[in-house]
Amino acid sequence: MSDPICTLEQGQVKGKIEKDMDGNPFLSFMGIPYAKPPLDKLRFKPPQPAEKWQGIYDATKEPNNCYSLQVELTGFFPQVKLKGSEDCLFLNVFTHQLNKSGSENLRPVMVFIHGGAFITGSIARVTFGPEFLMTEDIVLVLMNYRLGALGFLTIEDPSFQVTGNAGLKDQILALKWVQKNIKQFCGDPSNVTLLGQSAGSASVHYLVLSPQTKGLFHRAVMQSGTATCPWARGKNNTEQLARTSRCKQTDTKQVLECLQGVTVQRLIKAQNKNFAMITGPGAQAAFGPTVEVPNPTAVITDEPLKLINSGNYNHVPLMFGYTSEEGILGAWGSRCKVKKKLKDMLPYSFGYDKDSEEARALRQKVFQFYYGKDKPNIGKMEIFAQISSDITFLRGIYQAIKGHVKTAQKPVYLYRVSIETELNAFKRILKYKHKGACHGDDVCYIFKAKYAKYKPSTIEERAIRRHVRLWTNFARTSNPIPNHDDLVKTYWNPATEKNLNFLDIGEELVPGKEPPDMDRIAFWEQICKGINEKYK
Repeated sequence: MSDPICTLEQGQVKGKIEKDMDGNPFLSFMGIPYAKPPLDKLRFKPPQPAEKWQGIYDATKEPNNCYSLQVELTGFFPQVKLKGSEDCLFLNVFTHQLNKSGSENLRPVMVFIHGGAFITGSIARVTFGPEFLMTEDIVLVLMNYRLGALGFLTIEDPSFQVTGNAGLKDQILALKWVQKNIKQFCGDPSNVTLLGQSAGSASVHYLVLSPQTKGLFHRAVMQSGTATCPWARGKNNTEQLARTSRCKQTDTKQVLECLQGVTVQRLIKAQNKNFAMITGPGAQAAFGPTVEVPNPTAVITDEPLKLINSGNYNHVPLMFGYTSEEGILGAWGSRCKVKKKLKDMLPYSFGYDKDSEEARALRQKVFQFYYGKDKPNIGKMEIFAQISSDITFLRGIYQAIKGHVKTAQKPVYLYRVSIETELNAFKRILKYKHKGACHGDDVCYIFKAKYAKYKPSTIEERAIRRHVRLWTNFARTSNPIPNHDDLVKTYWNPATEKNLNFLDIGEELVPGKEPPDMDRIAFWEQICKGINEKYK
């Protein structure tokens, strides 16, 4: 069979034929440009649509990663390397059929946004192989977007067109590309489900809240992240980045021109010299999404929680979820005394100086709640992983869910991933011995990761098929478990104000009216009643 060729708005692309986990064929198109390379004067600015090309574009190879520190998980320990390219605004499309006649049946489209704390990550096949999802009759799209300072530099004066969130604007342009081109891949532009994990999940939530995305997608799945999580918020560090990049000018126009002119290597080295790569709740992210000053390209111009509570957002069916021990990631390498570590764990949005009397009193309350005498006698690292889970992920996720169930016009689903198999790759790589699913482990049940091995006819294969079915059911019908489903026989009710109905995804699927983490969430809600948080 010859290589498939698809005709797009910009020109023709050549793909290749691959096989899914069952050995059945699908069509693969990788590295399709959806925007002009964001170089020179386009650095930091909103993306521009890709130009047309002559001839047939080769879409058979993986695209460039966006330039950043990239975490590699292929060895014994995670390795961090500076790599990639500024010319990185590409997407991958996987389908079963091309729409050559214009009258083929159109399939549901699933568009995935990768994670990485807005400062690392990519759509590389080492983590995001499509072989699992392509066992279902869908069209799958994954996109790269700019990271770190390149994607989130902020200059508040809108006349410079660098008001922040360029990385989110990349994602929006990719969704517009989908609307214009996905029919050629037999994808239905009126049936697009947006999904993401970690920073990709928070990105999805920002796009749900944005007036710029109306009509670009019709459902949303958020895996382990929301716009209300502490790490999902950046700040304006332009002046400090300029100084470290040896841009000594003081005039804003000249500073921007200097930052646009320095090499990408110097810029990212300057970024990483001053700012931590992964930011916990105790410090605001150096570069990440921000609330913009009003301007024609602004993603959001008000606080996420205010938008949620007002109901002023895109009303589409929503699915939120998290892993049972997100904080294993935060506990990794934390062998210091817990009370000392807690000093850097209190959310920056509380506005306390970490050495203040208020902060010390609050840390003592936290310590007593999690480590009090009436608590189970479990390992200190296991408890610290719970604290990290709750402050870094669950508190923000539940803020969002509780707001949405009050104002949403469409169903809101909630799930919790607790399954533990050999596919829990991040937990295994981090050598965490206690129970629970780590942040990122759930990705390995919908994407084939080269570092997460599985064997046919095992619990891993059953879990993959079940997870894939839940996600693709939602993409088809807005219901993860429709009544006619022949694989899963558990009913999963949407969450409500009265009952935060949820589904525990373990070795079996267990529905419930309240997740088991709610006693800890209630503790943080009580704590926050007396605190005037900065971001509400």
